[in-house]
Amino acid sequence: MNSRKLLCNPSQIIAVDTHGKNFKRGKELNEINPFKDHSILIEDDKIVDIIPNSYLNKISYDISLDLNGKTILPGFVECHTHSVFTGSRTDEFRQKLAGINYETIAKSGGGINSTVKSVRNSSFEEIVEATKPRIDNFIAQGITTLEIKSGYGLDFENEIKLLQVINLLNEIYPINIIPTFLGAHTFPAEMNDKKSDYVNLIINKMLPHIAKQKLAVFCDGFCELTAFSSNEIDLIFTTASELGFKLKLHTEQFNTIGGLDIALKHNATTVDHLEVIKEEDVPKLSNTETVGVLLPGVSFFLNHKYAPARKLIDSNAIIALATDYNPGSSHISNLHLIMSLAALKMGMTIEETINAVTINAAKALGLEEKVGSIEIGKEADFSIINSEEYADVVYNIGQNMNCITIKRGNIIYNSTDLKFT
Repeated sequence: MNSRKLLCNPSQIIAVDTHGKNFKRGKELNEINPFKDHSILIEDDKIVDIIPNSYLNKISYDISLDLNGKTILPGFVECHTHSVFTGSRTDEFRQKLAGINYETIAKSGGGINSTVKSVRNSSFEEIVEATKPRIDNFIAQGITTLEIKSGYGLDFENEIKLLQVINLLNEIYPINIIPTFLGAHTFPAEMNDKKSDYVNLIINKMLPHIAKQKLAVFCDGFCELTAFSSNEIDLIFTTASELGFKLKLHTEQFNTIGGLDIALKHNATTVDHLEVIKEEDVPKLSNTETVGVLLPGVSFFLNHKYAPARKLIDSNAIIALATDYNPGSSHISNLHLIMSLAALKMGMTIEETINAVTINAAKALGLEEKVGSIEIGKEADFSIINSEEYADVVYNIGQNMNCITIKRGNIIYNSTDLKFT
């Protein structure tokens, strides 16, 4: 039987309370529902109550954690990463600094396919060991739910290998790790002249096997001139939907070629990137349940246009933020830096960025009823920041303010001397 635990005396509790709605859009993104002089009661890994400190002598609990001088936020949700890979693309970074753009590098055989070569030459065990430090790093930042995509195998054997790695890591680590199949990341070099064959391989072999083995929750794709056309994505998503996958789509990153409309046609859970979304297309996300996942780290890393966060929010879209951590276009694994970039470069308020990496990021993974906010009945997932002021998580640019990570009521990272007593 689990004990009753109390998180007591924090300076603030940032509840991100949604009153049962489980996401925020438009003006709601500015609301984070801070509590002062309150504590949190946990039982059976769930949040039982948020209690005024004046009532603490009237409740029973077994152990407590005194968080005086610290702020409690919901555990952060990282909803878009490519964390499972091997190898380095440092040489491409040199090319970028010399002024060569991402698309040119990709067309010359670099980009995604250079990582594919490394992954294909790496064993299952080597990929697992390469990924573990990255997950440890996310946990240290207060991230309690993490999405990871495949997409660096680009053939049946290696895409399955990557998904098996992700599923193993989900078993090893205490956080939620959500697997996404991204076989439609780009065309493998050996299939450049046989693109329809590769699309058929995804539809007729990869997707059915992955569905049968339950290796992925989501099917994702990259709709771009250097990757898949909107018609090809339409075919893949039709089969994926029939097989029970939820859908995500990388779209409107460098070019607008119809991806947004295909994603909305299939009721995709998310559309990710949107750096070059046309102004007349922004209202298409208004009042839909599809989450726009914005990735300012890519814009920063590639010196590329930033997504129009302000216009999307003002049009009543649901907006989330993520690192897009990957070896090529956003070699940034710092979610706190992403929040600061969103504020400085995309005009988002501090409160909007917090909502975008908690409850709305949870909705981007279909987990909004379980995680993403501090509400009664949800999993007891928390990021404890070493400050009395929640704004410090965005103000201290690039600095990890998290000092304790709690998942389902258990401390899984701790840089302090504090403990339950």
